[in-house]
Amino acid sequence: MKYFEISYSIKSSADVFQTARDLLADAAGEAGCESFEETSDGLIAYCQVDNWDEDLMKKSIEDFIIPNVEISYNVKYADDKDWNQEWEEKGFEPINIDNKIIVCDAKKPLPKGMPSNTEHIFIDAKLAFGTGTHETTRMIVSTLLHLDLKDKMVLDCGCGTGILGIAAAKLGASNVVAYDIDEWSVNNARHNAEINAIGNISVYQGDSNVLNHISGVFDIVMANINRNILLNDMPTFKSLMTTGSLLILSGFYLSDIPVLLDKAKELGLEEYGRKQDGEWACLVLLLNQ
Repeated sequence: MKYFEISYSIKSSADVFQTARDLLADAAGEAGCESFEETSDGLIAYCQVDNWDEDLMKKSIEDFIIPNVEISYNVKYADDKDWNQEWEEKGFEPINIDNKIIVCDAKKPLPKGMPSNTEHIFIDAKLAFGTGTHETTRMIVSTLLHLDLKDKMVLDCGCGTGILGIAAAKLGASNVVAYDIDEWSVNNARHNAEINAIGNISVYQGDSNVLNHISGVFDIVMANINRNILLNDMPTFKSLMTTGSLLILSGFYLSDIPVLLDKAKELGLEEYGRKQDGEWACLVLLLNQ
């Protein structure tokens, strides 16, 4: 699989630099990028060659929301290697979510002194998003912790490592259906379900069109994806919900909330709750009709 390596440079005042970098990462994600490294002057992003939308990237830079920010970038072919290998080998430290779930690196021994009465989720991350290190993942897991998931049907859209579906299963969900467009994410989610001894998760490859082949309705639908995909796929999510179902969304910024709520209103969904962590946001929507 061939990748581009895109190096972005940001010139701005110091007080807006981090916000500009976060917004740039969001725009690059919409243009096809799927992994990011922060640099002293911007970002390095990686994108499958076939997924790179340079016209959209250029338009996002032209229409950049923060004034007086200059962005430039350079595209080259990434080295023909697993560019995520170094991160995978280094791994991550345990992530405590509300003192109720600890997300642990499956390649490392369980650290001593972990809080008692907590669930542990072991993640062996391989080229897939979702270890709990990102704010959006943590917010959705935290949201799940405050819901009654016993015997609930759960849908995980864009599942990455499978962490959200695994969390739902550990919290009592009777059945979890997950999907992701990327083959390695599907394989990784299945692998992580196995090492967590979760047997009630089915993982499919594809975009939201795979849901056309899923029968039944879900009590909880989760999607940690960028704003534009959420706006496009919300009607499909809603078609698999019933009165009282909840739609948990993240992967977007606080500034994106109004347009998402407008779309939700069109579909008969109303705001049930929200979280924020820095500039990142999480919305919980209720289907009340």
